[in-house]
Amino acid sequence: MRARIHVTRVIGVAAVALVASGCSLISSENDGETGATDKSVTLVAHESFALPDEMVAAFEKESGYTLEISKLEDAGALTNQLVLTKDDPVGDVVFGVDNSFATRAIDEGVFASYAPTLPAGAEKFELEGDDDDALTPIDNGNVCVNVDNAWFRKNGIAAPTSLADLTEPAYKDLFVIPGASTSSPGLAFLLATIEEYGDEWPSYWEDLVANGAKVVKGWSDAYFTDFTFSGGDRPIVVSYDSSPAFTLNKAGTKSTTSALLDNCFEQVEYAGILKGDEDDETNVAGAEAVIDWLLSPEVQAALAPSMYVFPVADGIELPAEWATFAKRPEGTDQVAPAEIASERQAWLEEWNEIISR
Repeated sequence: MRARIHVTRVIGVAAVALVASGCSLISSENDGETGATDKSVTLVAHESFALPDEMVAAFEKESGYTLEISKLEDAGALTNQLVLTKDDPVGDVVFGVDNSFATRAIDEGVFASYAPTLPAGAEKFELEGDDDDALTPIDNGNVCVNVDNAWFRKNGIAAPTSLADLTEPAYKDLFVIPGASTSSPGLAFLLATIEEYGDEWPSYWEDLVANGAKVVKGWSDAYFTDFTFSGGDRPIVVSYDSSPAFTLNKAGTKSTTSALLDNCFEQVEYAGILKGDEDDETNVAGAEAVIDWLLSPEVQAALAPSMYVFPVADGIELPAEWATFAKRPEGTDQVAPAEIASERQAWLEEWNEIISR
């Protein structure tokens, strides 16, 4: 569920400490030609990044690079860290910047250009307006409200079916939302409500807050702490269209949760090379090798079972149960990247003001 993961997510405490201290994770050795730092390359990612160890080992064997993986927090916090450390980057390449936060990092000059050969199908996920090839699409998913149907059946309450329902008294104190300023799915949900309600979106959020909606820092907090499926006390959560494939019964024949597919926001995650400066050069060759690897058929096929996201490449086989339980919306809410770039700060300031009252 990002279900991502629903795989164990361990925040890179050491990496965070290094970020806080402003230290680079890059080796000091240099090949004197491309700026490459010996044979080590550092991939910075959000906390949900997860690929099989044997796949990482195969990359290292085939490429000759030692891959250091530094996990920070949610994609929103990750992007903010990249901006704050742009003059002293914390790695060579990043995975996990999404389309809701991407323009913030691009406008700050965080990335070097790289235009790899994309697998068929990936071109439709390229970021609109990214004329300098700063970011490469790797995966996609749709941020949707999820409901714990088992909880609603047990309590004799009809589950909500729309965004409007979430402001009804029947669902008071039942909804948990990752924060829009610190979480990419949180921002994606805010954008979905902006698309749905237009200029009236602040009123909708005021109603949500008045109805007891709980805002937490990130998706992991919402899904793994507060959501009833994970033992919490809130049966409605912002998550993904793939999340119901994670909540199957023991027989694997039925999911206990479902996604509301009418108001989902499409999220695309990208990889990019972190631009170094004269004193702190990026391992460009290593970074390009990592992005090429993320686009490889092997990694694209591992994205769904490892991170509960969809590949950007066409023709990749998905887990069999996804056909039944990871249903995709027929359409998604869309906000143009240019509008997000120009309005994001104002929207977030107004959103913060509403949830802080």
